[in-house]
Amino acid sequence: MQRKAIFDTVRQMIGRGFSQSEVDTLNRAIDAAENSEQDSVPCVPSCRIPLRVSPVGIALIKRFEGCARLRPDGLIEAYPDPATGSEPWTIGWGATGPDIRKGTMWTQEECDARLERDLVRYADDVARAINGAPTSQAQFDAMVSFHYNTGAIARATLTRKHVAGDHAGATAEFLRWNKASGRVLKGLTRRRQAEAQLYASTQ
Repeated sequence: MQRKAIFDTVRQMIGRGFSQSEVDTLNRAIDAAENSEQDSVPCVPSCRIPLRVSPVGIALIKRFEGCARLRPDGLIEAYPDPATGSEPWTIGWGATGPDIRKGTMWTQEECDARLERDLVRYADDVARAINGAPTSQAQFDAMVSFHYNTGAIARATLTRKHVAGDHAGATAEFLRWNKASGRVLKGLTRRRQAEAQLYASTQ
């Protein structure tokens, strides 16, 4: 795997350089992918199902989630949902949950570690939902990003269309998920367009 080419591609996608924590995260993801390839039983490429999101997928998720509410003291503060103005409270790279509420504060390292753990869980959800259907890394990354944002991979029509091999139909389905509380949000529209573009790419 050409590490420099991956870093150059992700750098171009996000339009900036990397922080040290992002470099470390990308390196770990590449190492995990290489180890997975070495441990896999050889098979036809199209039958392989990615088990982890790639550096390109991580960059897309970070691009749209952001790591907002950096305080002057260097801590990162939880913020309310933009659609409701309240619950669910979010922190870091889009993390939510019962442990995150108004006034929650984390370090950058805690935010990065939580993202890494969450991506393993969301990738596992996607792998179960597609249930062995032939899937490229780009398709897998796009679906993990979609699921990370919506939590809907198990019930979404795009998943059923992907499993059926209707990739054009699955691509179109991304764009339907651009509403929150019944309102179309520009940020969600841009994210769904980016996910659809990644899903349809030849990465």
